[in-house]
Amino acid sequence: MFRTAARHRALVLALAVLGTTSLAACTAGSGQDGSRPGSTAAADPAARPDLRRFYGQRLDWRPCGDFRCATLTVPRDYDRPGDGETFALPVAKAATAVPGKRLGSLVLNPGGPGEPGVRLLKDGVADDIGKGVRERFDIVSFDPRGVGGSKPALTCLTDDRAEDEAREAQDVHEAHEVPLYPRTDAERADALADARATAAACRKASGPLLPHVGTDDAARDMDVLRAALGERRLTYVGWSYGTSLGTSYAEQFPRRVRAMVLDGAVDPSLDWRQRVLNQSTGFRDAVEEYADSCADVVGEACPGTTPGEIRALVDRLLDRTRREPLPVDGSEEGLDAAGLVSALSLSMYTPEAQWEGLSEALRAADGGDGTKLAALAAGDEETPDTDADADTDGDTTTDPDSDTGPAASEEPASDGPEDNSDAALMAVDCLDVPHPRDARAYWDALAPADRAAGVYGTSGVTSELVCADWPAGTRRPHRVHAPGVPPVLVVGTAGDPATPYDEAVSLARQFPGGMLLSFEAPGHTGYGRDACVDEKVEEYLVSLTKVRPGTTCAP
Repeated sequence: MFRTAARHRALVLALAVLGTTSLAACTAGSGQDGSRPGSTAAADPAARPDLRRFYGQRLDWRPCGDFRCATLTVPRDYDRPGDGETFALPVAKAATAVPGKRLGSLVLNPGGPGEPGVRLLKDGVADDIGKGVRERFDIVSFDPRGVGGSKPALTCLTDDRAEDEAREAQDVHEAHEVPLYPRTDAERADALADARATAAACRKASGPLLPHVGTDDAARDMDVLRAALGERRLTYVGWSYGTSLGTSYAEQFPRRVRAMVLDGAVDPSLDWRQRVLNQSTGFRDAVEEYADSCADVVGEACPGTTPGEIRALVDRLLDRTRREPLPVDGSEEGLDAAGLVSALSLSMYTPEAQWEGLSEALRAADGGDGTKLAALAAGDEETPDTDADADTDGDTTTDPDSDTGPAASEEPASDGPEDNSDAALMAVDCLDVPHPRDARAYWDALAPADRAAGVYGTSGVTSELVCADWPAGTRRPHRVHAPGVPPVLVVGTAGDPATPYDEAVSLARQFPGGMLLSFEAPGHTGYGRDACVDEKVEEYLVSLTKVRPGTTCAP
């Protein structure tokens, strides 16, 4: 699949609700230069003298396996671009298969927040894109600021003993396991203590970076990338969180857009609580759909012969793991109820690829073995390709004395884990979405969340607690403001658990001339999963062919 699922222990809520929705554009909207709508500031940020050296850089491409890699340098703080602090962002491209037909560069973002774009390409996404697009575009992606091979990179681990500290913290957490629905004062105190400890560790390890990893800044980086690629206008595809990045870009640089596909879209007008309820309901409905459609998708592998049997099994496992974790090979902690909810949620992203594995894991768990479910709860993702980082580190940054652009910051990369997606997920979500500081607001949200989505809702609320102690950003829920942007194509999947379909409908309506392509299927996002969706998306990308109102694809 083109997009990847960010992992979160309690639930994968932040991927779409916070991760994509909040990041989509939770500010009052921006002008082309990053200022507010109606600003009289210069429309072209490249004209600012203090940004000219960033916009003037050219990428120094080098071979990296089957791809070409380079480093893009961007200011840490766009309000103070001359202070010497920068991010060095890895960039990779798969050159067009037919150079004579080349239209330009197609920039991709896989989602998250926290998913490295360079890994997306190296995992083979360019090979899966249709021949017509590959012949006309260089396929380009990058690691956003703070993510993956970015230098510096976000981390929530604080020193050389970080792994030991993380294990010790987990042992403390297991000693007072937070339930899916904390009801008592003691349970809520434990939940709040865990969230505060996590936030404190992130501030200690990455404090100076935290105010500078928001989506608006990442979108500005993407405009610097556009210029460095030599493109007058941006052609872009974003999945999941990538739709938020695209929305922010369209608001800040509406006349710099050539074509934009937002797949797995979200509504930037929703606040944190609305997002939690919307997405958690999506996950609950998806698990219900799994029970109803399991036999059609995976046949005899289903862990029950009827939908009722499958629902009963899930309920039975929830009750069992609430009382005592299931045994897991190689783990002293086992699989608790939160891990079960995570396994179920993460398995809803790509039914055709995941439901068989989930069915086998549920059957094994019913027999007393939680090992397979624990693997699903962990996301079962490979670590990033370290060669990508090696190929795109600071030594590819252009010389400060040359006319090709600024040098990368001399600050060394973070010593955090190779996969820093969890840290980036929290950092971007908490910065981009306004969250209450008072814990009472979260407790007040628990009962409505329970009524709306059961354990998926209450887990979602408690997972947001970490943002109560996070540096606040300036974004606010709002409707899209992108006057002058050309028609944007929004893809909505009817059974999408992470970015519910109604948000795609809403987002398409908010863009002037916005187009909606509906995909009648379960699972997260549509492009890359269905031939009909692929055809419509790629006709738009290559020829700017509009999608007619009411256009629907089905497997």
